[in-house]
Amino acid sequence: MIEQIIILEHIDPVVFFGINNSNIQLLKNLFPKLRIVARGNAIKVSGNAEDVPLFDEKIRELEQFATDRNSLTEENIIDIVKGKSPNTVKQDNLIIYGISGKPIFARTPNQQKLVDQFNQNDMVFGIGPAGSGKTYTAIALAVRALKNKEVKKIILSRPAVEAGEKLGFLPGDMKDKIDPYLQPLYDALEDMIAPAKLKDYIENKVIQIAPLAFMRGRTLSDAVIILDEAQNTSIHQIKMFLTRLGMNAKMIITGDITQIDLPPSQPSGLKHALRVLKGVRGIGYIEFDKSDIVRHRLVQSIVEAYEKEDKREKRDREKARQDREAK
Repeated sequence: MIEQIIILEHIDPVVFFGINNSNIQLLKNLFPKLRIVARGNAIKVSGNAEDVPLFDEKIRELEQFATDRNSLTEENIIDIVKGKSPNTVKQDNLIIYGISGKPIFARTPNQQKLVDQFNQNDMVFGIGPAGSGKTYTAIALAVRALKNKEVKKIILSRPAVEAGEKLGFLPGDMKDKIDPYLQPLYDALEDMIAPAKLKDYIENKVIQIAPLAFMRGRTLSDAVIILDEAQNTSIHQIKMFLTRLGMNAKMIITGDITQIDLPPSQPSGLKHALRVLKGVRGIGYIEFDKSDIVRHRLVQSIVEAYEKEDKREKRDREKARQDREAK
């Protein structure tokens, strides 16, 4: 009789054990000669010298499967314990599996281009309209790199620029004031990482979410770094951010140059960076358009309507200029 404690290091125990510990109960049925007790992120098993090592081997296979898929069903457990390949549906352009095994994949050609450019370059710019999946795809790539142990951390940042409301009017301390600007990043992460694991990552600074101002003076290595809403950076801010890139790190910069919330007198750092860095090797560029919009169908219509209005205003300004010159 031997005893062993197996620690689950890479998966949320709630996902692994199942609802009401249903997966553990199934394992007990599949290994009737063993005494199995699950508590926290540990499984204590005792039995004969032949069955315990086999159980440990199967638990490691199940943990890897659950980590990859963010899900573990009774069918998966039975297949893996019996040495079969779990029945899975192959998804084209798959990036990762999200919560409950939901496949997250590139849904448009430009989203797939972002995936390809990320694989080929250490810095990638993704520019396009709201709802085109820029940020969501970027975060999925970062989570994939973390799960595959290609990097040690994810760093997500946004400029804290108001879109019509003043930061100081929001209640609470500095964190409370800043969090609303970072909420879209939390939303995406919550789609991809189980709640307990996400909380653990954030508490241990494996995933760091911070305003752009907090990046100054840092060298960001062994990480995927994402700057969202980059159109609202100043020239100095984006230069500061881009020069944080360290060893074994990748950067994704996303933004929409049609939604700049800076004062009219302040040029967008994103637009300036795109012009200055054009032609630099090792930097990828993807330009999304309204055909990439994957939100509600009305979002595409709204974007098109504003594009038409912008063109009309541009024509009116040009006509007014020509009339002035003709006088």
